[in-house]
Amino acid sequence: MPRLAANISLMYTEFAFMQRFAAAAADGFEAVEFLFPYAFVAADIAAQLRQHGLQQALLNAPPGGVDAPSIAAAWDSGMRGTACLPGRETEFQSGVLLALDYAVQLGCPRIHLMAGIVPAGIAPAQLRQTYVANLRWAAQQAANLGCTVLIEPINPMDMPGYYLNNQATAHAVCAEVNRPNCKVQMDLYHCAKVEGDIRSMLEQYLPSGNVAHLQIAGVPGRHEPDQLSSPGAALWPELLALIDTLGYTGWVGCEYRPRAGTTAGLGWARPWLKTSG
Repeated sequence: MPRLAANISLMYTEFAFMQRFAAAAADGFEAVEFLFPYAFVAADIAAQLRQHGLQQALLNAPPGGVDAPSIAAAWDSGMRGTACLPGRETEFQSGVLLALDYAVQLGCPRIHLMAGIVPAGIAPAQLRQTYVANLRWAAQQAANLGCTVLIEPINPMDMPGYYLNNQATAHAVCAEVNRPNCKVQMDLYHCAKVEGDIRSMLEQYLPSGNVAHLQIAGVPGRHEPDQLSSPGAALWPELLALIDTLGYTGWVGCEYRPRAGTTAGLGWARPWLKTSG
């Protein structure tokens, strides 16, 4: 049975951030994920997780910057990670260490490391070399704390210029990094936008054991995962059943923007939530 985690950066935005944990738990979620927690004290987030019996499934390392104001400014300015950017290694490392500090305090076993927007004038080989070296360093730091680092292909329509945008490249990068705790974060929304046939992608990559986190959203609008518009599209219940059949036991992050209220739009998820039945 797929284990659903609410992405409270996109869901429950009807509430202040610290109130979203209670809202997610009330709807039957047993885990949450979010993008960047750095505007909040880790101990305060941990208290919310404990109070509402939630697991922290995933968080992102900073997209740039090394403290809360600069992290927010980096995102707002269009930065989408530093992992592949030559000359930003110190900033990358500081961000990873900050993310791991939060991960330990929150009991979160996975952090997503954003690759970055490709800068002009840098040779592809240099970007790849920087990316692999940074990921090896991050994986070592994470291994010391029992954490896994993740890389996620993101579709170029939603994030133009992003370095990593397809599953084959992501899995090849992880093979080159060659660390057991460097894995792929497979977002089926991005996968559908780039590669179309989600079913085939799941059948190809889930049995490998190299996918450590899944995310879902409706296609094309990134709303509730109750629609798909892509070649070879299957219904979401069929895809969730396939995920089970293929032996995936990790979390499935619900990273979507509700059309009109988070709770009101959860009809699709009721069979898999704790409060169902």
